[in-house]
Amino acid sequence: MEADREWMYEGRIVNGMFSNKWGDKVDEFVAFALRHPECVNGGTAIRCPCTLVKCQNKKFLNVETVKVHLYKNGFVPDYYVWIYHGEKEVHQRCSRSVRVLVSETDQMVSDNMNHTTYHRMVCDATGPEFNPDEEPNAEARNFYDMIRAGDKPVYEGNSKHTQLSAAVRMLEIKCRHRCSQAWFDDMSNFIQVLLPSDNLMPLDFYSTKKLVRGLGLPVQVIHCCVNNCMIYWGDDSDLNSCKKFGHARYKQTVRGSGNRLYIRKLKVPYKKMPYFPITPRLQRLYASTATANEMRWHSEHHMEDAVCSGAYESKGEDRCFLTAIDSGVEKFVGCWGQTYDISKRQNFQMRAALMWTINDFPAYSMMSGWSTAGMLACLHCMEDSDAFRLIKSGKQSWFDNHRKFLPINHPYRRNTKDFIKNRKFTKQFPGVRSGDEILRVLNNRGLRKVMDVDAEVVNAAISKTCGWNKRSIFWDLPYWREHLLRHNLDVMHIEKNVFDNIFNTVFNIPGKTKDTYKLRDELNKYCRRPQFAQNLVTSKYPDVPFVLNKSQKKDVLEWVKKLRFPDGYASNLGRCVDANKLKMFGMKSHDCHVFMQRLLPIALREFLPNRIWEPLTEISLFFKQLTSSSLTDEELRNLDEQIPVILCNLEKIFPPSFFDSMEHLPVHLAYEARIAGPVHYR
Repeated sequence: MEADREWMYEGRIVNGMFSNKWGDKVDEFVAFALRHPECVNGGTAIRCPCTLVKCQNKKFLNVETVKVHLYKNGFVPDYYVWIYHGEKEVHQRCSRSVRVLVSETDQMVSDNMNHTTYHRMVCDATGPEFNPDEEPNAEARNFYDMIRAGDKPVYEGNSKHTQLSAAVRMLEIKCRHRCSQAWFDDMSNFIQVLLPSDNLMPLDFYSTKKLVRGLGLPVQVIHCCVNNCMIYWGDDSDLNSCKKFGHARYKQTVRGSGNRLYIRKLKVPYKKMPYFPITPRLQRLYASTATANEMRWHSEHHMEDAVCSGAYESKGEDRCFLTAIDSGVEKFVGCWGQTYDISKRQNFQMRAALMWTINDFPAYSMMSGWSTAGMLACLHCMEDSDAFRLIKSGKQSWFDNHRKFLPINHPYRRNTKDFIKNRKFTKQFPGVRSGDEILRVLNNRGLRKVMDVDAEVVNAAISKTCGWNKRSIFWDLPYWREHLLRHNLDVMHIEKNVFDNIFNTVFNIPGKTKDTYKLRDELNKYCRRPQFAQNLVTSKYPDVPFVLNKSQKKDVLEWVKKLRFPDGYASNLGRCVDANKLKMFGMKSHDCHVFMQRLLPIALREFLPNRIWEPLTEISLFFKQLTSSSLTDEELRNLDEQIPVILCNLEKIFPPSFFDSMEHLPVHLAYEARIAGPVHYR
C-alpha cells in the first residue's frame, strides 16, 4: 500500500459532491482489510474507522455500512497506520524508535493492535517523534524514564505486551464495557493466577491508574464555599468555614437520630471545582514535536507585507473563581522552572504572561471590572459614551453614537435631519485609554478586589457614580498596564446579536422586533421622520420600507428551506424555519455567522430598496472581511474607517430603539484586530 495517506483527510468532497477518486481509495482500503482474515468478523464485517463515537475502530460493521459511514463522517483523525485492519508496517509518520517498538510485536495483528494503542497514547503525550536518547532536564527525563520502565515485557519471554501496553488495554476494556472497579480488581487477581509469579501485571485498579498516570497531566480539586464567595486555597486551605459568611466547608458529619448516630469518617465538601495547572501543560507542549515550533511562533515569525496570519498562541490560565485567587497571579510573573524544547533539543527557563481574555459580554464585565450594563457598557468609550434612555419605552439607545468616529470634515457631522434632529456633531472620540490611565482611576476611586474586606459595600457605593464595579485581580500583574488590549470583545456573539436584531426587525417578529407602535410614538421626538408617524385620521401607522410583507417572508423562508450546503460548512438551516409563524428559530452562533455573511445580502436583495439593502450588505461584508484568515494592516485601517460610516447609514434607516450596545460594539472590532490579529487565532 502507498505510504502517503493524506488522501484520507483531503478531497472527500469536491464542489459540494463526494469525490469519485476518494471513493476509489475507500474501496482499496476495504479490499485491503478483507485480505486479512484475522481482522474480519463473520467474513464480511470489519472495524469501522469513521469519526462516530460508537465506531472509531471499536465496532464491527459490514463493509457496505462502513463505506456509508466513511462517506458521511470521514476517517477517525490520525489513522495513517491501518493497525486495526491488518497493517503491520508503520510509515514515516512515526519516529524510528516507535517503528522499532511496533515491529517487535508484529507476530499477531491483535497483539500489534493492543501494543499500538499504547504507542498512540505515547505519541499523544510526547509527540510523534519522541526520542528518548536526547538529554532533557531532570523532570522531562523522569517522564521518559517512566515510559522506558513501562516498556518492559509483562513476563520474561513475552513479546506481545509490555507492562504499560497491558495496563492501557485493561483500562480500555473497562471503559468500553463500562465495568466496575470491583470487576477490574477481580479480573486483575485472576490474571495474576494465570501468569508466572514474576510477572509485572498491575495488581489492581489503583496500581494500573498509578502506572499510566504519568502519561496524563495533573488536576487539583479545590474546595469552594457553597455560596461561591471564596475557595479554600493557599492561605485559606485549612479553614473549616467561609471567612465571609461563616458557612461550613464540609457537610454534616453526624447522621441518624437517637441511639443510631454515626459519624462520617471522610470529610465531604459542599462544593468543589477542578483546577488544571498550566505549568505542566505548557511544558508538555514544548516536549512534543507536534507543537514545540508553534510555541515559538511569536519570537520567530516575521510578518510579510503587514499580513496578520498564522497561529497566534496566547497562553493564559483560565480558572473558575479567578477573582478569588490572589496569590495565584504570581505564577504569571516569575520563572516556572526548567522546560525541555524537543524541537531545539535544549532546556530553557520558561516564563509566561497572560496576553488577554476573551469572553462574552456578561463575563467581560466579570473579568474586567467594568459594568457592561447600562449607558456606559462600552469599555473602550467609557464615560465618553453618548448613549441615552428613550423616554416612553425606557430602553437604552446607542443611536447617533458613531458620528464622533468620523473625520472632522465628514458631511454626516453636519447632518441635522437623519440623526438626532437639529444636532450637529463636533465631538471627537478621544481614543482608548491606556493601562496607566485606567489604573490611576482605579486607585483614585479606591475600588477593591472582591476578596478584600468590605469590598462589596465599598464597590457598590463607588459603582453608582461610574462604570467600575470592582478592581480586577489582573491589575496585580506588573505588566498588565502595558498591554494595548486586555479584554477582547467576542466577535461571534456580537455578530449573532447584530444579525438577530436585523432579522427580527426586517421580519417583524412579534416580541423581538425593534419597530413597535410604542416605539414609533417617540420616533419623531428624536428624529425627523414624519412619514412614519401615526395617521391622526385612521389612528394607524404606515408601513416602513425595511419590513417585509407576508408573501416576501414566505419567499425568503422557502428559499432558506431548500438551501443545501457542503458537508461541514453549515448546519441544516431548513430545520430552523417555522413556515406557520414566518420566522426562524433555534439558530446557533455559527448558523447566524453563515447567514449574516453569506445569505443575508442575497435573501433581501429583491425585496428591499437599494438605500436599505446596501447598508445591510455593507455590515455583512464587514463581518466577512473581519473574520477572514489573513488581514493586512491596510485592510484593517480601511475597516476601521468604514465601520462608523456603515453604522451611520444604518442609523438613517432604523429607529433609535434598534441600536443597543451590541450595535455599537462593531465600531471597535477593527481596532482590536489590528492589535490581536485575526479573530480565530486569538
